[in-house]
Amino acid sequence: MNTQLFLIQVFNGLVNGAFYALLSLGLAVIFGMLRIVNFMHGALYMLGAFTAFALGQALGLGFWPSLILAPLIVGAIGMVLERSLLSRLYGLEPSYNLLLTFGLTLLTQDLVKQVMLSQYAVSSAPYTPPAALSGVVNLGFVVFPKYRLFVIALALAICLITWFVIEKTRVGAIIRASTENPNVTRAFGIDVGKWVTGMFGVGVGLAGLAGVLAAPIYSVEPYMGAELIITTFAVVVIGGMGSILGSVVTGFAVGVLAAIGAALYPPIANTLVFILMAIVLLVRPSGLFGLPEGAR
Repeated sequence: MNTQLFLIQVFNGLVNGAFYALLSLGLAVIFGMLRIVNFMHGALYMLGAFTAFALGQALGLGFWPSLILAPLIVGAIGMVLERSLLSRLYGLEPSYNLLLTFGLTLLTQDLVKQVMLSQYAVSSAPYTPPAALSGVVNLGFVVFPKYRLFVIALALAICLITWFVIEKTRVGAIIRASTENPNVTRAFGIDVGKWVTGMFGVGVGLAGLAGVLAAPIYSVEPYMGAELIITTFAVVVIGGMGSILGSVVTGFAVGVLAAIGAALYPPIANTLVFILMAIVLLVRPSGLFGLPEGAR
C-alpha cells in the first residue's frame, strides 16, 4: 500500500469512526449513567436520518435546520420512552431492558418502513448534502469530499464537548451523583428523575445526530442502523463499558483500523473489530479505558 492510498484509507476510516464515536458515546452515556443496555440505539440513529428526510419532504426544511431539529425530536422521543417504559424496569434484571429495547427496535423499523412506503412510495431514499458542503478539498496529499471532512470535525467537536460537560463541570457532577447515589442526591433537593430522563434524552439525541450526518452518505432506509449497532456495541466493549473517553477514542480508532484492514485484506474487514474485541477482553476484561466493576 503506497502512502497516498494509506492516507485515503485513514480519512475514510475517520468518517466511519465519527459515526462509531457518536453512537458509542450515546451508549456509554446511557449505560455509564443509567446501567441500561439500549439495543434501540441503532433504530434511533435511523430515526434521526428519517426525521431529517421527513422534515425536508413535509416542511421543505433543508440540512441545517434538520441538523438541529432532528436530534432534538429523537431526544424528546427517547425521554418519553424512558419515562413511560424504561423507568418501570429500573432495579430489575438487565435482560428486561434488553428485551424491551429490542422489541421497540423492531416496532420502530416497521413503522418507518410503512410510512416511507405509504407516504413517499419508496423503501429507501437519497438525502442531498447542503450546497456549502458539496465538492472536494485539496489537502495537499489527497483530495477529499468536503462533506466528509465536516462530519469528522463536527463529530469530534460534539464528543469533546460531551466529555468536558460530564467530566469537568458542575452539571456533570450532579449527573454522576444522581446516578451513583440517588438517595443522597435527593437529600440535597435535586430532582434525580429529571436529570436521569434528561441524560437519556442526550444519549439518544447523539444517535439522532449521527443519523442526520449519515443520511447524505448512506441514504435513508429503515434498517440502516441494524448492522452498525452490532459494531458499535463492540466499540463500547473495547473502550470500556460506560467510559466516555474510551468510547470516543475507540470509535475513531476502530474506524481507521477497519478501513486499513479492508484495503490490505478485504475479507477480514467485517470481522477485524470482533477479533480486536476478543483480544482486548482476554488481556483486559474491563476494556481499554474501563474500570473493574468493583472499582466504580
